[in-house]
Amino acid sequence: MTEAANVNRELKNPGYEIFIGSVSMLSIVNLVLIYAVSDENLSQVLRAMNFLLSLILISDFTYRLLTAPAKGDYVFRQYGWADLLASLPVPQLKILRLFRLARVYRLQRHHGIKDIGRSLVKDRAGSALFSLLLLGILVLEFGSFEMLNIEEGAKGANITSASDSLWYVIVTISTVGYGDRYPVTTAGRVLGAVIIVVGVGIFGAFTGYLANFFLSPARKELATEVGTPGGARSKVAELQALLSQQQAATAEIERLLASPEA
Repeated sequence: MTEAANVNRELKNPGYEIFIGSVSMLSIVNLVLIYAVSDENLSQVLRAMNFLLSLILISDFTYRLLTAPAKGDYVFRQYGWADLLASLPVPQLKILRLFRLARVYRLQRHHGIKDIGRSLVKDRAGSALFSLLLLGILVLEFGSFEMLNIEEGAKGANITSASDSLWYVIVTISTVGYGDRYPVTTAGRVLGAVIIVVGVGIFGAFTGYLANFFLSPARKELATEVGTPGGARSKVAELQALLSQQQAATAEIERLLASPEA
């Protein structure tokens, strides 16, 4: 089997591969930030997000293992073992997530930027979904991180811990807005407004994606049915029958109205 065939078997949808590569890169950035940040509360935000990213990467490993044509090849020849170890929430193993970035490089090398772009445009709904998921993760992490950085030392602040900040961003980005946590500084309110606007956009687009996902099969079935010669004739016959029934009912009503009263 050629190298190109092996790569095609290993790689998934381009949008999915780019999403997983971005998540892996973000987790490595988080590892650097954890050692660079001296504030324990800010470090807890990064650790919480690393746990979430680890869940995503464990799910990716499970998905690849279940869909691999040859599970042994995936584990030993396609660096599945590195995927598994890198998915564990152990800081020393996160460097292995570079193997996932290598997949994105192989994707670009074997298919080219133009082919990848055409594939992303062709599967616009799937590409948009992965983009929204990545945007949501970025807003949750850096929105929580910066909100806590702004608010924790302010007078009268009620966002003073990692859990407060994460909770505020989650309920804000989901457009729920309980109001139990809120920024008290001007900078915090500006950041909160940005999070609200982005959250409305994310959930609006996600709702549109779900509507398209559930309605597309019905539209395709209707188009196929009407597009066939027999299907078109059947629809015309049904419409003619309904029109005849309506005309007969109208004529009967006119006859009753015109007849003399008993």
